[in-house]
Amino acid sequence: MRAVLGSQYFIYFGVLGVYLPYFNLYCYHIGFSGFEIGLISAVRTAATALFPMFWGHLADRYRVRKPIYVACSFAGAAVWGFFLLTTEFSLMLVVMMVYGFFYAPVISFLEAFAMDHLGARRSEYGRVRVWGSISFICVVALVGHLIDETTIRIVPALILAGSLVRAVFSTTIPPAPPTGSRRPAAGFGPLMRPPVVGFLLAAFLMLASHGAYYAFFSIHLETLGYGRTTIGICWALAVGAEILVMLFSRRLFGRFSLQRVLFFSFSAAALRWFVLASTASLPVILASQLLHALTYGTFHMASVLRIDELIPAEAKTVGQAANNAVTYGLGMMVGFFGSGLLYEPLGSSALFAVSGSTAALGAAVLVVFRPRKAAS
Repeated sequence: MRAVLGSQYFIYFGVLGVYLPYFNLYCYHIGFSGFEIGLISAVRTAATALFPMFWGHLADRYRVRKPIYVACSFAGAAVWGFFLLTTEFSLMLVVMMVYGFFYAPVISFLEAFAMDHLGARRSEYGRVRVWGSISFICVVALVGHLIDETTIRIVPALILAGSLVRAVFSTTIPPAPPTGSRRPAAGFGPLMRPPVVGFLLAAFLMLASHGAYYAFFSIHLETLGYGRTTIGICWALAVGAEILVMLFSRRLFGRFSLQRVLFFSFSAAALRWFVLASTASLPVILASQLLHALTYGTFHMASVLRIDELIPAEAKTVGQAANNAVTYGLGMMVGFFGSGLLYEPLGSSALFAVSGSTAALGAAVLVVFRPRKAAS
């Protein structure tokens, strides 16, 4: 089962390694404005905010997590194929809307599969998830070089190819195991508890602070005069740092509480964005990318574990769906859309200053809503 999960993470984040650094750059080169780039990114993440809990509720209520996972994987790949047929903004926006509907539940379902399989060994989650990071770092570097040698217009086709491969491999995921409880699915009730609401609010701000990075970091580097190979190296270095922390995740979570890990992740994010706002030096930018180990690596692992401990067994899919919906969905949507609005009047450096302030606010919220007994 670990090999199956590892392969799913490997392919999923390999595709993301093409999308995140290069799809917005592709849109930039076919003539989209900063607002249009922000909007098309926001639409995709809006779907991630709106639809995962719908899919998650269906999966928990009718015990059909795997069928939904497989169906959405194939449907999402099919819809993405329409990006090869047009470069018109309005049509691409519609395609992204439909694609987002099917793409929305994939990662939250995969996280739920992982938590089910690991059981009492959830602190080893990073050792399974790390295969996604390994794939991402390899793909980012290779695709950056490939684009330099060919054309940026290969990006949609590469994403389609990877999506089709992942869809085929999605059929190898075993069904979710029984929960051991005959109680019906808990619905959305567990999400309303104060500890859950407080954590999700802080996590929302954390991901909103990443909007400028994911939408405009590659463009920011290009405007500073750096080539696409350098852009790929910057992304790959960040994920390399993420890989290291995931490999040592069991030791990390055995020594530090989830609350402490989360707080340092927020603090590192604020520092990282303020550094990007204040420098054009490549060595300093490369050094700041190492903070990705905390701003994504430890934060992501700790957030998955925190939600898993707060949500009852009969609502695990909904819990992970809510985490992804509020953070990678709503948070990223606000971050993308806000960055798109502010990019042209303020410039990318000012955007990163706003991001730093947002991450700092998230750290404050995390402290205010800190549980009386933070789980380790």
